[in-house]
Amino acid sequence: MLWRKVEKDLQDWFEHSNTALLVSGARQVGKTYSIRAFLESTGCPYLEVNLLDQTDLIPLLEKSRKVRELESTLSAYYQKTLYPGKTIIFFDEVQAYKEIVTRIKFWVDEGSYRYILSGSLLGIELRALRSAPVGYLSEVTMYPMDLEEFMRALNVPEIVFNTLRECFQNKEPVSEAIHMTTMQHFRNYLIVGGMPQAVQQFERSGDLMRVSAIHHSIIAQHKMDFTQYEKEDKKLLLTQIFDQLPANLQKQNRRFVYNDLGKGLRFQQVESSFLWLIAAGVVIPTYNVTEPKAPLILSQKSSLVKLYCSDVGLLTTMLGEDAQIQLLGGKPKMNMGGLFENYVAQELHAHGFPLYFYCSHKNGELDFLIEQNLSSVPIEVKSGGDYTMHASLSRAVDNTAYDMQNAYVLADCNLKCDGKIQYLPIYLSMMIQKRVQLPTIDLKSIVWPEI
Repeated sequence: MLWRKVEKDLQDWFEHSNTALLVSGARQVGKTYSIRAFLESTGCPYLEVNLLDQTDLIPLLEKSRKVRELESTLSAYYQKTLYPGKTIIFFDEVQAYKEIVTRIKFWVDEGSYRYILSGSLLGIELRALRSAPVGYLSEVTMYPMDLEEFMRALNVPEIVFNTLRECFQNKEPVSEAIHMTTMQHFRNYLIVGGMPQAVQQFERSGDLMRVSAIHHSIIAQHKMDFTQYEKEDKKLLLTQIFDQLPANLQKQNRRFVYNDLGKGLRFQQVESSFLWLIAAGVVIPTYNVTEPKAPLILSQKSSLVKLYCSDVGLLTTMLGEDAQIQLLGGKPKMNMGGLFENYVAQELHAHGFPLYFYCSHKNGELDFLIEQNLSSVPIEVKSGGDYTMHASLSRAVDNTAYDMQNAYVLADCNLKCDGKIQYLPIYLSMMIQKRVQLPTIDLKSIVWPEI
């Protein structure tokens, strides 16, 4: 059974929330598997309704405006008893009947049952809804498995993660044995990625040909989705943009060049395609900022963007077998900078960081910028041996106007520090987490003075 971090979100919802829960995410990231495993773990009776498989149920749900009507419909259809106050109803593939997201307000309000909803491409499908059930629906987004989840699927013992966490927190080098083994897991992750089906196949067989076949199947499914929406909107260039990802990430600056899609194209002509791919969870955006200073969103420039693949394993498969073989060898001849950056983007994105980059003719380029503790943190990603060469990052850290408390260089190296700059083995990006938590305010302590 695959361990997923989303289990904590599901448990928090189960214990503390009275809303329905919507689990969204790209195709094949393991939503149904994780929800089903969680429901089994609760011991509560549940009913799973797949709206893509049971399309004949949709007209019946359309008529079930009250909970009693819903109860009768589902009981008769599945020949199964529902228990008020106990049964959890799991609607899967809700993109097949997206109106259910607005109807859930009335079912939740009645209070007899609890509801989990899930589906793919929801960022696209739900934009067309006329109203949103504010206060009745919580949302959790799932991503491909990150490096920690991947390593746990391969039965890496807990003591390894504890050791890595301690090294990161104490700023101490990782022991050579653990470092070398974890770097091998990292290289395998670049090939396999985090799609659960691919990870399971790798764990069972180690057969990278079968893993690659799974990747090709997922890529084909993505392109079928693209074709469907491109037929509806002739202005969308989804397939072209997706096919350009490997080539763009092999360029030195990784930025997306609109002319590659068509001569004379401007950002305004492709913006809707970018937004579609981002909303569908297919790509990860990294936006340019004109000043590397927190809050970064204030200087965001949306027309300059880097697009990373949502799963680095899919990207490696798109690059071809030669890239896979070179990664396995440990000393690749081709430039792996794009793959390394894609891994970092995927990891940080899964940790909830909005991603930015900075580029200036005078000061150079910073690969990534994130915010921690109300300060911007520059991140340089190095795939070669010259990881101590980072003039742009050094200038940014030394600029007092930017008020940067620390910086990371992620590379094939061990941990060491040089002033504010921390050199981290690239796999330790799994430890870079958001730290700021908003406090709880005691409203009872606010007392009006006598007037």
